Amino acid sequence: MKLVRTGRERGIATVRMDSQTNRNALSARLVAELRETLARYGEDDTVRAVVLTHTGNTFCAGADLGAPPDPEAFVALMREIVTLPKPVVARVDGHVRAGGLGLLAACDISAAGPASTFALTESRLGLAPAVISLPLLPRTDPRAATRYYLTGEHFDATEAARISLITLATDDVDKALVPVLDGLRRASPQGLAASKELVTATVRESFDQHAEDLIARSAALFASAEAREGMTAFHERRDPVWVL
Repeated sequence: MKLVRTGRERGIATVRMDSQTNRNALSARLVAELRETLARYGEDDTVRAVVLTHTGNTFCAGADLGAPPDPEAFVALMREIVTLPKPVVARVDGHVRAGGLGLLAACDISAAGPASTFALTESRLGLAPAVISLPLLPRTDPRAATRYYLTGEHFDATEAARISLITLATDDVDKALVPVLDGLRRASPQGLAASKELVTATVRESFDQHAEDLIARSAALFASAEAREGMTAFHERRDPVWVL
């Protein structure tokens, strides 16, 4: 059974994460399916843009701690979104945690509804938002990034829009995306590709300059004793030993 469902309407392809048993956590399999699907739509001349969305009440719970993707594979997925010649629009009406924020930040336009909450929970597990910094830091308010990287606090869609993590917070995600998708349908393929190349220049530079180092940092953190304790505590639903 596939973890990604697809659809299409008037040139807009929908890519829906459908791994509800683990709240759309980024397993190696989900990452591979997403990357393959996006690459296929990137080469499809009948597709003007891609909407990335989800089933269930969680957009993405972050890395699947039971079957995490290789850091290189996750970086390749985020790079696929950033460099795809078609705009990628995130439609969010649920929770987003940890690595899911990297997926979200890689998208070009994003709308989140009232059920959406966000948190960078890595520091509470003995980890850090390493590879997801590649799209997150160039696009998010730096003072807010400092706060949420360090504290792991939850915040809502209004705050996510304020700090430029998402494009807009709305009470009705689908209604809010109507003019966005209409605008993308009216744009030429060449115009969209060239415009996207301009607005993603800083993010692409981040990947080119820092991906190798952050992949290594991520791997080292996941292999550490503190991270093992943090992930064990998470699975056992208890506080890790360092909580005061």
